[in-house]
Amino acid sequence: MTSSEEVSEAELDEIEQRADAASPAPWQAFIEGRDHSAGDTIIRIGGLDISMPDMYVYFSSPGPTTEPVPDADLDFIAHARQDVPRLVREVRRLKALLSN
Repeated sequence: MTSSEEVSEAELDEIEQRADAASPAPWQAFIEGRDHSAGDTIIRIGGLDISMPDMYVYFSSPGPTTEPVPDADLDFIAHARQDVPRLVREVRRLKALLSN
């Protein structure tokens, strides 16, 4: 898809289905040193529902080493869970306005 092509309803449906299939919102980045003072940097899944597992995101290098992703990447991943469904609704709203 090029930047000048319109997003089709089928594409919006696919995006929405991927979002609906993901673990429940909200997701929240918990960055050690910024959001808490001890423990790992994680994405909290499902808000305060402690029955939901936390998400750990790392870069993998050749060999047994891993590195934490940048804070901005973790924030982006966590916010995407809420942002994507909202953006799909907004695109559909604007498309409906344009079609009238």
